[in-house]
Amino acid sequence: MNRLRLLPLLALALFPLHAAAMDLTATRAAIDARIAQPRFAAARWGIAVVSLDSGRTLYAHDADKLFLPASTAKLYTAALVLNGLDTAYRIPTRVLGPAPDRRGRVDGPLVLYGMGDPSLGADPATADWADALALQLTAAGVRRIRGDLVADATYFAGPPLGDGWEAADLLSGFAAPASALSVRENQLRLTVTPAARAGEPAQLVLDPPAALRLDGRLQTTPAGNRSDVNLYRAPGSGLLHVFGTIAAQAPARSFRLAMDDPARVAGTELLQALARHRIELDGGLRVLHWPQPSEALRADAHVLAEVRSPPLGTILRAGLKRSQNLYLQNLLQLAGLREQAASADPAPPADFLGTANWGLRALRQLLGRIGISPSASLIGEGTGLSRRDLTTPNALVRLLAFLANGPDGGALRGMLPVAGVDGTLAGRMRGTRAAGNVHAKTGSMTYVNCLAGYVTSAAGEHLAFAILLNDYDPPPGMSASAEVDAIAVWLAELGESATGSGAPASSGERERIR
Repeated sequence: MNRLRLLPLLALALFPLHAAAMDLTATRAAIDARIAQPRFAAARWGIAVVSLDSGRTLYAHDADKLFLPASTAKLYTAALVLNGLDTAYRIPTRVLGPAPDRRGRVDGPLVLYGMGDPSLGADPATADWADALALQLTAAGVRRIRGDLVADATYFAGPPLGDGWEAADLLSGFAAPASALSVRENQLRLTVTPAARAGEPAQLVLDPPAALRLDGRLQTTPAGNRSDVNLYRAPGSGLLHVFGTIAAQAPARSFRLAMDDPARVAGTELLQALARHRIELDGGLRVLHWPQPSEALRADAHVLAEVRSPPLGTILRAGLKRSQNLYLQNLLQLAGLREQAASADPAPPADFLGTANWGLRALRQLLGRIGISPSASLIGEGTGLSRRDLTTPNALVRLLAFLANGPDGGALRGMLPVAGVDGTLAGRMRGTRAAGNVHAKTGSMTYVNCLAGYVTSAAGEHLAFAILLNDYDPPPGMSASAEVDAIAVWLAELGESATGSGAPASSGERERIR
């Protein structure tokens, strides 16, 4: 059988539909036996499971060693947002400029000023953002701009890429650059369609069209041939090379890619909206990025138009459910701006700190209050996309326990993907006791698969867990996520409360989470 056919059968073997509840000793033994199997000989498991009711550790394996967390690192950013920002706050995107005179003329420039909304143009609340701004300008009497339109993305200071993001990822939509002036989640879609006859160039369509420049060298080959579509964009370049072959009569293929310059795309969309609403622009489009200065442009400007994002809590929920990297990286920087503004340090940093670094500074302070050692959580950006991010399972579980006991514990649980129901867990653990029960953040990258969150056992005990599998290349027909999920399912099937149990956690390891 091929891999696609084998995976459903494997899932049934791992997750019987009507499994009996297991006691704590059997659960520990089952986990020990699984992670000791020969296919994991070169891999590393880090596991911590804690009762939120009693505070006792139910299971631990290498729980104080550092692992790559992948997107479970988003839990750290979520904690920072929930403990430092107003989740009801709506992020503005503004048009700034001089007030129009009696004839409707603005002695420009007009500034499109992004203030960190990562959902602009993607959320239904701002789907028509450019037309909404143009309509407000019209209502304010603006008829002509005597100057340029400036797309200003300088609200965030620092590079647009998270620390440690790999160059090989930067073409893909999941690694879109963070920007204070984001649009359409800073992603574009490339659609590739073969020509009607072999020997002719394939059709390439970008949406939005101005997002990148194209160098198309993709040829159509005879029907039935194997297609070989290749994409390449050098880091920092706005030129996308598309080359190789695609067979005639083959179905169109679509690729979700990262924008090179989201602020330019946003400025172009507003420029087009101004034209639709008959607002004349004498100048052209300019784009400002950090570290270019923009204060002088905004010094005496009025807010002429404004759209607002959905609440921060809604953005955080979408970011966790979908594991949307841009959302979490922008939220980290918004937390950084708040930290920078609120800092009362009598000896501020002597060296430059970017906006994301200010956010990480606030995160370290929060983790210190929680009791998580700096050496147990080495997080250098907001998404988990970096292979420099490291955490121990115990640190993740301590973070989860802190969040569960806080005023936003219920809100966070509702933001996490639910097994078999939604988000990145929609297709996982269906037909098991974990379905509808496990609320957890997924995390995956090459050779890494992780899951961290909450589950209620069959005995009614509330558990926090972190399961981190690193350095694992699954054999053909095996799924790394299914390996991790099997342990979460066993936790859901646990039919014995750990309260009052004197049994050791595992291999003599034990810890009480307070």
